[in-house]
Amino acid sequence: MDIARPSNARKKRIRQALYAGVGLLAVVLVSVGLSRLKPAAPTVERAVVWPDTVKRGPMVRQVRGLGTLTPEDIRWIPATTQGRVEKIILRPGTAVKSSDVILELSNPQLEQQLQDAELKLQAAQAALANIKVQLANDLLATRATAAQIEADFNKAKMQAQMNEELAKDQLVSALVLRQSQVERDQLGVRNEISKEQLASKTESTRAQLAVQQSAVDQARALLQLTRQQRDELKVRAGLDGMLQLVPIEVGQQVAPGTNLARVANPSRLKAEIKIAETQAKDIQLGQKAEVDTRNGVVEGRVARIDPSVQNGTRTVDVTLTGELPKGAVPDLSVDGTIELERLNDVVFMGRPAFGQDQSVVGLFKIQQDGVNADRVQVKLGKSSVNTIEVLSGLKVGDQVILSDMSAYDAYDRIRLK
Repeated sequence: MDIARPSNARKKRIRQALYAGVGLLAVVLVSVGLSRLKPAAPTVERAVVWPDTVKRGPMVRQVRGLGTLTPEDIRWIPATTQGRVEKIILRPGTAVKSSDVILELSNPQLEQQLQDAELKLQAAQAALANIKVQLANDLLATRATAAQIEADFNKAKMQAQMNEELAKDQLVSALVLRQSQVERDQLGVRNEISKEQLASKTESTRAQLAVQQSAVDQARALLQLTRQQRDELKVRAGLDGMLQLVPIEVGQQVAPGTNLARVANPSRLKAEIKIAETQAKDIQLGQKAEVDTRNGVVEGRVARIDPSVQNGTRTVDVTLTGELPKGAVPDLSVDGTIELERLNDVVFMGRPAFGQDQSVVGLFKIQQDGVNADRVQVKLGKSSVNTIEVLSGLKVGDQVILSDMSAYDAYDRIRLK
């Protein structure tokens, strides 16, 4: 006979519910655990990063810029008169003396002006000689008249004196005495007037001669100027040095003031360094500098700082105090480094790819295992060309990555391989 078996359906449902609950709980726990896990750190090739170690000690603050060598003694030679370029004798690159002729100009009108100036001077000199003779004759006539009047006065004075003596003995009448005294007084007045006339004539003679002499001097100055302009048609260097530029061609008409040539002294050069405006604020006159000509380094001093900013840079003139190396010529490209100050005891490191002075940047600090690197916030201080001061965020001996890590801005940790 068949025996009835007990039903297991209820137990199966309970067992299935327990399994489902355990499975759901496991899924929840795994999800929570995964959500709390940090994202996997990306791997970076060690060879492509630039690590550096934080140090303590002296740090030299410097700024650097590109520039060129320029002569301190430069002379532009302008045209002093209008002319036509007839001949160019010397070309740029030639060593010249101050008396060397660089080029020749021609101006026919200037030759005519020179002849006219010579004739004017001759005419003025002839007029001066003529007026000298006339005035000398007039002055002699005036002197003769004055001398005659003075002689007559002396004679009348003697006659009056004699009559006064005779009148005491009643040998002449009072009327004769009075007449001689009146004649003496009259000639005395005429004598004084003649002396004044002679002095006035002398001054007048000087004044007329000075006027004519001024005309002669003016004609002579005009002649000298015209001769100088004629001589300057042969354009000379005027300075011992190197002929740098002749910006004209044969046959060209030039006006007064046109630059015809440029001569420079290549033995006295200075460096014009372009410094970024953000780095030039601490530059002072007299600071030490070094100029790299790529054939040697020359010491110098800051001599001038351009007050204006052009294309984001300021021009700093460095006077070279050391001996110039071979190959140092005007317009040579150079690198200039200016020493701002020396910090004796600071914490510093190499300058990162991104990060200005007095700012806060995020850098990857390499852990002691040499594999993991975590991002830390570093406060930077004063900067130099290759180094920068560390104010906080790192300590001496820490290793940091200075190269550009902007591709990993989304990560706070990386692994080095």
